[in-house]
Amino acid sequence: MYQYKLTFSLEKSWLPRNLDSLMVSFLKASAQACSQEFYEKLYDKGKSIMKSYSFSYYLPGAKFEKEKVILGSNTFSLFFSDADQQELLMFFNGFQLLKGRKHPIKDNSMTLVSIRMQPLAEIKEEEIVIKMLSPLIVRKHNAKDNTDVYYTCETEGFAQALQENIAFFLDKMGLDAMAGDFSIQVIKGKKVVVPVFGRNVDATIGIFKISGPCRLLNLLCLAGMGARRSEGHGLFEVIG
Repeated sequence: MYQYKLTFSLEKSWLPRNLDSLMVSFLKASAQACSQEFYEKLYDKGKSIMKSYSFSYYLPGAKFEKEKVILGSNTFSLFFSDADQQELLMFFNGFQLLKGRKHPIKDNSMTLVSIRMQPLAEIKEEEIVIKMLSPLIVRKHNAKDNTDVYYTCETEGFAQALQENIAFFLDKMGLDAMAGDFSIQVIKGKKVVVPVFGRNVDATIGIFKISGPCRLLNLLCLAGMGARRSEGHGLFEVIG
């Protein structure tokens, strides 16, 4: 198991608050640079495609303002992992092709300057303690009226809703046999509000105890858990 650490340089030492939109545009550009077939496999607008990747950021000295994230330097890092190892390799090829090219940001630009492969320890215990690296979004969608209800660790029904999100993901991945084997316990968590494509959404950060088969926990470690994983949410690290 491994992840990529992507380091970017910025023309100006700030990023837009809508980081999800920015990084999704970069990932789409990477997929398209790899091949049009790979791009369409992941981002065909005519299909609902379940992604198996997630990512988190390191934003040095970040100060969050209304429209911008002011950084303490003109570099930042993104940690990218994917439960599909072949897909991860395809993204690597796309990242390599974009390395050194400016990616536009309104009134700014970012350039991928390095790509490093980092090993991740395989999870061998069925109960682990984790720390969220990116906010965990737990959502219950009502298909009849196309509305969403968001749960946090401070909301009744949080654990059940998260388990349903994971079951939906596993079903789409063809791994639904493990869906009922996941559980979560809050150790130290709190509600946060995060911007998601221009809309504020309730989310959770903190430390949790999760349990399930090792295969499931390793899958979630790479793919993230909860909703909107492929937009930079739900990634965690094992701390115990």
